[in-house]
Formats: sequence, structure tokens, C-alpha cells
Amino acid sequence: MQVKPQLIPLKPYEPGKPIDEVKRELGLEKVIKLASNENPFGCSEKAKEAIRKELNQMHIYPDGYAYEIRQKVAEHLNVNKEQLIFGNGSDEVILILCRALLSPNKNTVMAQPSFSQYKHNALIEGAEIREVPLSNGEHDLDEMLKQIDDNTAIVWVCNPNNPSGNYIDKDRFLTFLKAVPEDVLVVSDEAYHEYVVAPDYPDTISLLNQFPNLMVLRTFSKAYGLASLRIGYGVANEEFIKLLDPARPPFNTSTIAQAAALAALDDQQFIQTCSEKNREGLQQFYSFCDEHNLKYYPSQANFILIDFERSGDEVFQYLLERGYIVRSGIPLGFPTAIRITVGNKEENAEIIDCITEMLEKRDELRS
Repeated sequence: MQVKPQLIPLKPYEPGKPIDEVKRELGLEKVIKLASNENPFGCSEKAKEAIRKELNQMHIYPDGYAYEIRQKVAEHLNVNKEQLIFGNGSDEVILILCRALLSPNKNTVMAQPSFSQYKHNALIEGAEIREVPLSNGEHDLDEMLKQIDDNTAIVWVCNPNNPSGNYIDKDRFLTFLKAVPEDVLVVSDEAYHEYVVAPDYPDTISLLNQFPNLMVLRTFSKAYGLASLRIGYGVANEEFIKLLDPARPPFNTSTIAQAAALAALDDQQFIQTCSEKNREGLQQFYSFCDEHNLKYYPSQANFILIDFERSGDEVFQYLLERGYIVRSGIPLGFPTAIRITVGNKEENAEIIDCITEMLEKRDELRS
């Protein structure tokens, strides 16, 4: 049996190590996971209650059209419900887009490094990948424009970018959109939208009527704290969604996920609280980095990328052995950095203390 040749060199997505696995491997009683940009404050109590109410419906297929959550999200964003497509996480919407638009005679443009699934799914479809290096952690939009030609199908913009946390302001984004040909889809991936506090962050939803070639991705996995339920969505021109929807698998979002997302949308106070605590947590890391002269990327997301000027794997392993799961920057394209999810106040303080000890040991060896 033969698979597509482009699949052979690919590796499956590698998530952060599970807590229980680390406990078993290293014999640790306490492990804190700050690797996968999950919400350290969980999810809304309203979402939990909604899940409990659905437990007697497990034998029934979910609503394939996701009508109720579709209606709720449409009201929340002030768009038509026909402008929405739902996925098993926004990751699946990325997969659907690649499945529908990409082929061996097409190319796709993206920043590098950025979210890995743009490239991964495009490679599976046999498309040509055109990667443009980040400039100090930011998308080089001018160079990305230069990479677009008659065979370009999708341009990916991760805003804020993962793994750097940088964002593209509204003026730069609008200038970019105006320059992209009308037959090229621009995907604004906004998985961390609810954490953004920058006043000049673009309101992309308001641009959808002006730019039929724009799609916005959002998710319930991050600030809403529903990562294990896998539900996200795309918003775009109604006609484009109609063409795209046949590529979506049937019943792709579960009854429980739809119910939880529906309730979570009603608890915007929870989202606001999480965003405020995330800002406070980021400030803990900023102060620590400034004190120790460590380079970091100011973040509009719920993680921070810190450059230690030594192997990211080395720092990752040091922290892992002491019960802290983070992400090494090596597979993320920042070989001397680590990415840390912002935890609660106590978790942040604990890992900062651990890193401080590591830095002190390094200084002792140097002296």
C-alpha cells in the first residue's frame, strides 16, 4: 500500500507532554503544564453545567449544521449565520481550506515560523509552500506580497502569531489586504483574539463585506477553555462558505462541544477576567526578563517566547526534570528560546523561581 509521497517525510503533530506521563517518567508528584497555551483558569461554570445537561444524549448524532451555536456566534459577531463554518477546532477549518483550495499546481504563502498546521496540511495536498521569515518576530507583509503569483491560492496570517506572540496592527493589515489579488484567500487566524489588548489590533470581522477574499478563524480552545472539546470556526463571505462546506466532514463538532460553546459565549465576564489575569501574568514574565536581561517578544497572546541564548531543548529538559512542562523553541523555529504558557499567579512565580535558579547556576559556572 502506498500513501502520497509527500506524507512520507512528515511527522504527526507533537503536542506538549501530558502531565501523567511526566510524573511516571520522572517520578514527580507535582507537575505544572505550561506548554500548550491552555487556559489555566479552566472554563466557565456555565459551560460545565451545559455539558452535564447533554450527558443523556450521547447515543444521538450531533446537529451537523450546528444550528444553535451557529445562531449564537452570528449574533455575537453581528454576521449572518450563513457566513460561518464550524470545525473540530479551528485546526480542522485549516484542513478543510487546504483540502478545498490547494493542489499540486497551487502555492500558498505563510510566515516562518508560524502555526505548523498551515504548512502541514498544504504539504499533504501537494501544494508548493512559500515561507517568508519573520522580521523580529513579526510577519514581513511586504515580502509575503512579493511571493504571491497567479498560482497562489491561500495566504496565511497568524494574528497574534504563534509562537512569537507579535501582532499586526490594523493599518498594516488593511494595506496588505488591499494589495492581495481578489482571487487569493487571506486567512486571518485569530486563535488568541480574546487575549489581545492592543488598541490598534484590526477588527477583521468588520472588513468581511469589503473583502470577499478574507476569512477569519476563531476558536473556543484558548480563552474559552474548551480545548478538549475541539470546536472552532471560520467566518467569511457567504458565497465562499457555501462552496467550502461540502469539504467539511459530517457531524464534525460534537453535541457536548456545541452546548458548551453556546453557554461559554454567554459568560463574557469569565473571558474578561481571564484576559486581565493573563496580562498580569505576562507582566510577571516581563519584569523577570528585564531583571535578567533576557530577550523576549512582547505578547498579545497567553504565552511568552523567551530567548536564553542556549539550546531550547536544554532549558526545556532542565525545567521538565523539575516538574514544569514548556515548549522548546527548536521545533518552533527559535532554537535558543522556550515558549511558556502564562499560568496563574502562583504557577508563574514558581517557574520564574526555577528559571532564576538555572540562571544563577549558569553564572556560577561562567565565573
